[in-house]
Amino acid sequence: MENQKSNSSLKAVIIVLAILLVGSLAWMYKMSTDSEKKETELVSEKASLEAELKDKIAAYDAAIAENTGLKGDLEAERAKIAELLEEVQKSKGEADALKDFRKKFNNLTVKYNQLIEQNKALVAENGTLRVERDSTMNALDQSRRYNDTLASQNENLAKTVEKAQKLSITNLHTQPFKERSSGKLVQTDKARRVDVIQISFTIASNEVAPAGNKTYYIQVIDPKNNVVGEKKTETFNDYNLTYSFVTTAAYKNKNMNIDEKIKGSDFEKGLYTVNVFDKDVNVANTTFTLK
Repeated sequence: MENQKSNSSLKAVIIVLAILLVGSLAWMYKMSTDSEKKETELVSEKASLEAELKDKIAAYDAAIAENTGLKGDLEAERAKIAELLEEVQKSKGEADALKDFRKKFNNLTVKYNQLIEQNKALVAENGTLRVERDSTMNALDQSRRYNDTLASQNENLAKTVEKAQKLSITNLHTQPFKERSSGKLVQTDKARRVDVIQISFTIASNEVAPAGNKTYYIQVIDPKNNVVGEKKTETFNDYNLTYSFVTTAAYKNKNMNIDEKIKGSDFEKGLYTVNVFDKDVNVANTTFTLK
């Protein structure tokens, strides 16, 4: 009788151990499968990100080849994309690293979309100006033969000259800094550390534009849609412009670099927009982000 009880107990133990063994094997299989699935997903994500970065570089190359006034800005942003692609290619495809790369790519994509739209507008404008130039030349030829159309042709020419005299703003850049007690500026993108924002741009050369003082109104808008800086208001006809500061340059028909700074504290985290106005006309804009 005791042997029967002993055998029954032994069988029960064996069954329990067998169940535990099967459960352990199943758990180990699941963990192995999940790990392989995760690794496959990371490899796929890395390959996808590399492909998107390469496509973006190709798109920048196409935009740069159009040789508009934004060529410098386009080249600078293309370099950032190329640098990020190199980082992705050198990485081992860790989840945290890929997440950070994707975030950087998304931020660069915002800038890309803005530049491409501006570049398209410049290409269209250049095409329009070429058409207007050709039209003006044709009108001048006609004026030599038809005196009765001279007044109309002169009016068209005056409009074309007015457009040609417009100044272009290029290479609009912003950079946040922390100013040390020594006066040295140290780059930073941490909102709590920023106390100086440097804004620079170039007034493009234009031989037909009149030389003299040129005034531009700079508007910096924080993530809460508030204007940073002096917050003064200027009225142009029916348009009220609230701006951060105003800058005046003695323009001499050559490329002229403008470099200004805004000092402040307690800057908000998020996306900032910088606009440059020639009176009530927005002639340039860009964005930057504080973390």
